Amino acid sequence: MIPAVLTELSSDPKLPRSVSDRLKEIPLLEIRDGYWQRAGELRAKVLAKRRKARLGDALIAQSCIDHGTPLLTRDRDFRSFADAAGLDLLE
Repeated sequence: MIPAVLTELSSDPKLPRSVSDRLKEIPLLEIRDGYWQRAGELRAKVLAKRRKARLGDALIAQSCIDHGTPLLTRDRDFRSFADAAGLDLLE
């Protein structure tokens, strides 16, 4: 699991304890050297095209790009990252 996704899921104040415990069992993708810089540059590419680029979305997109992992999402905002950097989306 992508660390930013774990953070987002864990932010739900109504998340049942059993689900929280299950989430802790899922291995996290490692954050590779230069990740934070690449994520910022990716976000800048999207913003330069005058598209929405939330910080959390940029972190998720960069993790997927770094690991060559497709992103399964219903959130259309990620299309901007696919256009800017070839994020592989499964919608």
